[in-house]
Amino acid sequence: MINLDIIQSYSGQSFEKKALEIFRFQAKNTLVYREYLDKINCDISGVNHLTKIPFLPISFFKTHQIINQNSDYQLIFKSSGTTNIGRSQHFIARPELYEMSFLSGFKHFFGNPQDYVILALLPSYMEQQHSSLVYMVNLLIKESNHSKSGFYLHNYEELIQNLELLDASGKKVMLFGVSYALLDVVERKKLKLKNTIIMETGGMKGRRKEMIKSELHLVLKTGFGTDKIYSEYGMTELLSQAYSLGDELFYPAPWMKILIREVEDPFQILPNGKSGGINVIDFANYYSCSFIETQDLGKTFANGSFEILGRFDHSDIRGCNLMVE
Repeated sequence: MINLDIIQSYSGQSFEKKALEIFRFQAKNTLVYREYLDKINCDISGVNHLTKIPFLPISFFKTHQIINQNSDYQLIFKSSGTTNIGRSQHFIARPELYEMSFLSGFKHFFGNPQDYVILALLPSYMEQQHSSLVYMVNLLIKESNHSKSGFYLHNYEELIQNLELLDASGKKVMLFGVSYALLDVVERKKLKLKNTIIMETGGMKGRRKEMIKSELHLVLKTGFGTDKIYSEYGMTELLSQAYSLGDELFYPAPWMKILIREVEDPFQILPNGKSGGINVIDFANYYSCSFIETQDLGKTFANGSFEILGRFDHSDIRGCNLMVE
C-alpha cells in the first residue's frame, strides 16, 4: 500500500510523533541508513525526540542506493553534472508519492495549477535526463491545462512574446527559470509584468559568474518589472519543496521541517536564529531517507521559515567519510 497519508499538515506535536515513527521505520528498512546509524553507535530505542534523530549526510546519495529494502525503484532522479561521476541519484519507489507531494505543496502556497499558465525555462536541466525539477514542472504544465503552458529551451524571443501577451491578458502566469537563463531573458528585453510570478530555481550551472541572491533578485526584478522574485528550494535528494514568496525567506511544505546543526558537531541542533548547517526532514522521502544533512548553511526562525546563507566548504563537512566504498 502506498503511504500517501503522510502528505498533510502537522502541528508541532503531531509532526514529532510522525517523524519518530518514520525514523524507526527507516532505521529498520533503509539499509544504508541503518548501517550509518550503526557506524555512529546510535541507540535507536533511545531516540525519543526530534532533535535526537541522526541525519544522513547528503553525499551518501552519490555513493549508495538509498531505498527501502522491500521496494523496487520505478524512477531514478539525478542531480546536475557533466558526468555520472559525482551526481547524486535518488531511487524513487513510489512516483505517486512524489507527485502528490509537489502538487499538494504547490496548492498550499499558490493555489490550483489550473489557475496558471506554467512556463519553464530550464535549459540545463532539459539537456540532462533524470531531472526531478523537469519531472515536477512537466506535471504542473499538464495540470495547468493551458495551450500556452510549456517548456522553452533557447527560444527566448517566443518566450518574451508569450510572456507579454499572457501578462497583458490578465491571466496568472508562473515562469520557472534557472538563474542564468532568466538573466539571458532580461538582457534581451526589459519587461514590465504585472500578473507573472518569476520562480527562480537557482544555479548558474557554470554558465555565468555566481551572484549573491539579493543582487541576482535585484537584477531580475528590474529586468522583469516585478516587485518580487520567488524562489524554490528543492534538490534531487528531496521529494518536497520549500518556497520563498519574495521576501528571501523560505517556507517549507507542511510535511517538511528545517533544523540547524552546529558546524563542528553535526549531532548538535541549534535554536532559532543561530546559523549552521541545514538539516531537512521530508516525510515524502518515506521510501528512501527522510532525514537529510545538507551542505547548505542557514538559520531558522520561530514561524518555521528559514534563510539560506551559503554552502559548506568541503573541508568543513563532518561525518561524510564513515561509509566510503
